[in-house]
Amino acid sequence: MTVRNGQERQGEGRRRPGGSAAPLSEAYDTALLDLDGVVYAGGEAVPHAVEALGTARAGGMHLAYVTNNALRTPDAVAEHLTELGVPAEAADVITSAQAVARLIADDVPSGSRVLVIGGEGLRVALRERGLVPVDSAEDGPVAVVQGYGGPEMPWGRFAEASYAVARGLPWYASNTDLTIPGARGIGPGNGAAVEVVRIATGGRVEPKVAGKPLPPMHRETVLRTGARRPLVVGDRLDTDIEGAFNGGVDSLLVFTGVTDAAQLLRAVPEHRPTYVAADLRGLLDAQPEVVAEGDGSFVCGDWRASVSAPRGGELVLDGPAGAGAGPADPMDAVRALCGAAWSAADAGDGGAPDAGKVLARLGL
Repeated sequence: MTVRNGQERQGEGRRRPGGSAAPLSEAYDTALLDLDGVVYAGGEAVPHAVEALGTARAGGMHLAYVTNNALRTPDAVAEHLTELGVPAEAADVITSAQAVARLIADDVPSGSRVLVIGGEGLRVALRERGLVPVDSAEDGPVAVVQGYGGPEMPWGRFAEASYAVARGLPWYASNTDLTIPGARGIGPGNGAAVEVVRIATGGRVEPKVAGKPLPPMHRETVLRTGARRPLVVGDRLDTDIEGAFNGGVDSLLVFTGVTDAAQLLRAVPEHRPTYVAADLRGLLDAQPEVVAEGDGSFVCGDWRASVSAPRGGELVLDGPAGAGAGPADPMDAVRALCGAAWSAADAGDGGAPDAGKVLARLGL
């Protein structure tokens, strides 16, 4: 089935990636792009990102940058993008700091003090909503909010949040991503910091969370971009792709960040993207159909994927390169494998089939 601007089986999750007869940059009016692991990693542009985004923009696609990273202000993010060769303005950037600030402002009176455990991006977002950031639980806050503060965040800030939460103050978090990609690898994200406070306070309360994949972030994005046919582009199944699923919009997963092919093949229904590509060049391409055959196999391009046995089987891949040879386009193989793996998992035949051999063959 060719999917054009809509989720196949949105309510229950898809069983194969979608296809698009037109390049994605033409099929959708706005790309809602995650940043870390999609556009840049550790401050440097991801390979092919600058050129692909430039071509998409020149063709008329609106680019918006949607990030769960609350550390920096939209101005700082836009400046960084521009330095990398991706021209952007502050209005093009939507952060989880903005989403959580709106969430807090809906709950407390204007002018209220809020204890901030995070960076300048969070402080600026709170001020934008008429709230007053403070640094101590002794400064009379009516709420406490956590956002990613960078690798140099002092341990004492988590203690300050713990004191406030233990006293019964409402607790908010910009996001709960456990990890964040960087130039040297994967590091702890704001979700790890939230867990520190949760443990210190006995795990008796939960924060209100604004960031992807939850509705407040989607609401903030729609309000600020005015997108009519958006495409979410991300590298994380549990934030970017699940957020698109929750918002009822299509998504493109790229393999330049934290998700690998093995994780994609094991994805639960709400974590299954509409489209799959190696990197942001996928925005410029039409997406091939994944065809379900009568024998239970799935075909994409020259590749056919199936499951060897109904229960406890393994994925089997047949393609033009022959056994043991490297394929010319592994993404078509991955798309076909998604169809076989997701359908087998949804059929309840012993969970996701083993993908180890076929992924080793593809070098993934």
